[in-house]
Amino acid sequence: MIVLGIDPGTAALGYGLVERTGGRLRAVDHGVIVTSPDLSLGERLLAIHSGLAELLATHAPGVVAVERLYFSRNAQTAMAVGHARGVVLLAAAAAGVPVREATPNEVKVAVAGYGAADKEQVGRMVALVLGMAARPTPDDAADALAIAVCIANGLGQVGRTSRPDGAAVLDRGAAAPIARGASPYERAVREALARESSVRRR
Repeated sequence: MIVLGIDPGTAALGYGLVERTGGRLRAVDHGVIVTSPDLSLGERLLAIHSGLAELLATHAPGVVAVERLYFSRNAQTAMAVGHARGVVLLAAAAAGVPVREATPNEVKVAVAGYGAADKEQVGRMVALVLGMAARPTPDDAADALAIAVCIANGLGQVGRTSRPDGAAVLDRGAAAPIARGASPYERAVREALARESSVRRR
């Protein structure tokens, strides 16, 4: 199954596609949909929707993964993320693709092993888990790959994050938490963390 991860934003929207085959994950594609500052908000959102529709049609993902809305000290940033996130949900619904959500902390824990990981650490772990030669760039695309990895790893383990009528559940606390266990992915993460720790000690 292919998971399309999205890091929402109106100026730059990161996307990352990850394919899960059994316990293995591999990167399919990643990048950023950039909108011009000369465009109105409505035109930017339309450009984002067009780009997402093209990604959905090209790769036919089984799931769209997006970070759950959370409170931000910067109201302007929160509004921009909310606008872009609405377009993501709309594009997914129009394509008939279910949406799964996770908090930023859940993504960091799932990818890097702890919730205080910074962007560089998350990017390095994404590269290790997906077998990439280098840390994915830019950060928006790396973050999108990270949420795709988080959700791809949890497929079959995470509780439903949408209601039976297809509407997204914004409060993920109402859904079952990610189950932790000895999955092939988690073993790979532990082994990668052990290798990184060993290199640091040298």
